[in-house]
Amino acid sequence: MAKLKPSKGAPYARILGVGGYRPTRVVPNEVILEKIDSSDEWIRSRSGIETRHWANDEETVAAMSIEASGKAIADAGISVEQIGGVIVSTVSHFKQTPAVATEIADKLGTKKAAAFDISAGCAGFGYGLTLAKGMIVEGSAEYVLVIGVERLSDLTDLEDRATAFLFGDGAGAVVVGPAQEPAIGPTVWGSEGDKSETIKQTVPWTDYRSGEVEKFPAITQEGQAVFRWAVFEMAKVAQQALDAAGITSDELDVFIPHQANERIIDSMVKTLKLPEHVTVARDVRTTGNTSAASIPLAMERLLATGEAKSGDTALVIGFGAGLVYAATVVTLP
Repeated sequence: MAKLKPSKGAPYARILGVGGYRPTRVVPNEVILEKIDSSDEWIRSRSGIETRHWANDEETVAAMSIEASGKAIADAGISVEQIGGVIVSTVSHFKQTPAVATEIADKLGTKKAAAFDISAGCAGFGYGLTLAKGMIVEGSAEYVLVIGVERLSDLTDLEDRATAFLFGDGAGAVVVGPAQEPAIGPTVWGSEGDKSETIKQTVPWTDYRSGEVEKFPAITQEGQAVFRWAVFEMAKVAQQALDAAGITSDELDVFIPHQANERIIDSMVKTLKLPEHVTVARDVRTTGNTSAASIPLAMERLLATGEAKSGDTALVIGFGAGLVYAATVVTLP
């Protein structure tokens, strides 16, 4: 029996650079209130959201990704040609094939990097980060670009009082590369498909194509069920990620949860009993829920404002449609 050569990857992987892109149009709650019976106070008290960004025609999924990726590559201090893999997490790229990752890899100028899309909703960044880590340790790429990007304004029903105010657009990207010591912890991830109806697309594309429904498909959710699941079950997952990384909450510097809702974030902080010194990402206030883009966008903002610094230990957790989740502990670039 033939013996295969052992992999020649790096011993560990780490995030080397981060970049983000928010569309130029800022949309306050007042615009949302034109279509729903609500108030600015109600939206803020229920979600913490004050504004969100909506993309224009030129700010496509690919275009936003390229902007964010360029910043991440520059931040990492490497050349585009060194990128060996491009992983894009999105649910709002409307071409089933080819993967938008291939367009991004080409337009960035990579040398035929492996490129593919994944669909893991709001947990997509964590899924992509885990895959990138595996590629680097296995040796199939030295540097991998992980992108979370969404144009959720295209999938928002502005007449749905439960969701019209939630979603925003944007792209966040990180470069993952080799490391000599652990800097991305074990991932605690999974799915609960029995709860898939709690966050879903209203109807399949085929129903819209056939004329069975006239309204364009949108994202809908059962708010209370999602809230309870996120607060109680995801706090357990977050704790499992801390345990898997071998650190305690006292040793944590930063908490970057998916920016779904500020009430969920506050409840998770309380359930996890995070110390006062831990910086908590609250990018949701001005960016809204950007699904797969929310964690890297929040990470970029914390580093840019100085609320977090290079070398800090951060717990990241994404959770959403599926229902799927992924949590890990990372060293910030």
